[in-house]
Amino acid sequence: MALDKTAEQNVNTWLNGNYDEDTKSAIRKMMAENPEELNESFYKNLEFGTGGLRGIMGIGTNRMNRYTVAMATQGLANYVLKNLGTRTPQPKAAVSHDSRNNSRQFAEITAKVLAANGFKVYLFEDLRPTPELSFAVRHYGCNIGVMVTASHNPKEYNGYKAYWSDGCQLVAPHDTNVIDEVLKITALEDIKTEGGERNIQIIGKETDDIYLDKVMKNSIMPDVVKRQHDLKIVYSPLHGTGITLVPKALAKMGFTNVNIVEPQAVADGNFPTTKSPNPEEKAAMELSMKLAQDIDADIVMATDPDADRVGVAVKRNDGQWMLLNGNQTASILIYYLLMQRKRLGLQQPNDYIVKTIVTSELLADIARKNGVKSYDVLTGFKYIGNKILELEGREKFIGGGEESYGYLIGDFVRDKDAVSACTMIAEIAAWAKDQGKTFFDILCDLYVEYGFYKEDLLSITKKGKSGSEEIKQMMCDFRNNTPTKIAGSDVVCVKDYSTLLSTDKATGKAEPIDLPKSDVLQFFTADGSKVTVRPSGTEPKIKFYFGVKAPLASAADYDNTNKMLAQKIEAIKASLGLA
Repeated sequence: MALDKTAEQNVNTWLNGNYDEDTKSAIRKMMAENPEELNESFYKNLEFGTGGLRGIMGIGTNRMNRYTVAMATQGLANYVLKNLGTRTPQPKAAVSHDSRNNSRQFAEITAKVLAANGFKVYLFEDLRPTPELSFAVRHYGCNIGVMVTASHNPKEYNGYKAYWSDGCQLVAPHDTNVIDEVLKITALEDIKTEGGERNIQIIGKETDDIYLDKVMKNSIMPDVVKRQHDLKIVYSPLHGTGITLVPKALAKMGFTNVNIVEPQAVADGNFPTTKSPNPEEKAAMELSMKLAQDIDADIVMATDPDADRVGVAVKRNDGQWMLLNGNQTASILIYYLLMQRKRLGLQQPNDYIVKTIVTSELLADIARKNGVKSYDVLTGFKYIGNKILELEGREKFIGGGEESYGYLIGDFVRDKDAVSACTMIAEIAAWAKDQGKTFFDILCDLYVEYGFYKEDLLSITKKGKSGSEEIKQMMCDFRNNTPTKIAGSDVVCVKDYSTLLSTDKATGKAEPIDLPKSDVLQFFTADGSKVTVRPSGTEPKIKFYFGVKAPLASAADYDNTNKMLAQKIEAIKASLGLA
């Protein structure tokens, strides 16, 4: 096959440039044996998006490798140096990595480039969780941080999350400005790599200890943990970074019966025991749930490879184990935090929580009933971190969460934190057991008090240029032909985040939405249902988030109510032409 013109240019650049001989030999081999792969590897540059890099590892401009990582880092360094000017004598950066193949190499390259550009670099001695990297950025007074990870993507991938001085992933204007600088790096000669070795400081246990001390301060009821110290906990790090800190955090809290899923305790970028190291997927949780059944555990937790998200399984009253979704775990965390703070006299008038616009409205209802402010932000945990920065010094952040298994308690980290979440989930399980209840009982108690909230997600993939146009047309159709009823219930409010207007359909009155613009639509109905329509920012998909609710009389009605709400979601899909 003929190479794409851009691919041909990039291949020639690499073959004639100062690239290592092993790379050049591999390129020549691809030219002879697999021109299709060669084209895919070189037809464009790997994009540095608003969250950083992510891609398949391999040789080429469109792959994660030592060269694309170095180029991205040089662009990031250039932006920071331009932004700082002469305001500081030496910029600082923190760098960490997960268990993926090549992650250590990419982290060391990142540190080397930053150091060569004059940065003082705090490089973790070995793999560490993403939340500890976020913490380290602020703790060491860094200007930026880099976490080498591809989160829960398949083993072929790696990535690179960039953080600003507040410990939060890049938001506007820094995100797009960094991209502009990265695009300017087009040759190896643009990259500084030598002469900065003395600027690199290796960090490890001393940082772990300070971070874990902060995690311990989240605890609200240490007396309950003391009484229920032998709570049977099953934990899996899914071959990732969680193994470095989660068991230590649980032990430091006082839990003495933590059962680790040993086959998944080995840090391994090939993730040999699961097809996908994603705690959202049942397959990734199977070994954990089997161990839980074998030992009659009280709670199951599993963290993804960079330990910023956590999946939870609980035992139902019929003895069967059930996976909680992200909305359920987030709701229980917020319920416990706000209820106990209020009961113990810890609540302050300036307390607040944050959730994303696609996360369950149950979190907002819990906050409202407890007299605590609730803020909505756009999808993406970086917006929760940015809200904390915006309100810093004026209001007190208690907790926040998103439906995709990310939660944060306290503000010493500015990204989702599975280490802190695991300790708090364990504390809630201990509190439940102290009352003769289970974690599932707490979920039912929550639904009886606030109503049974059920959520679902439908992703529709539309590939290619025609698919992109089809997604745009779907959004246009929903805007121009706003439904008046959804599954028989009147649409009472429409929120359009592209115009930043929230419209009351009964009065026609429009109120401004105080958020950045985004291509998102939301419909709220008279019966409490919510539908969100949102094109994905990273994939050729359009996503539909559904939220419905109904009263729950008692735990005995859980299954029937759950089934009825599932049918209601299907009716909503049908009424929108999605079934």
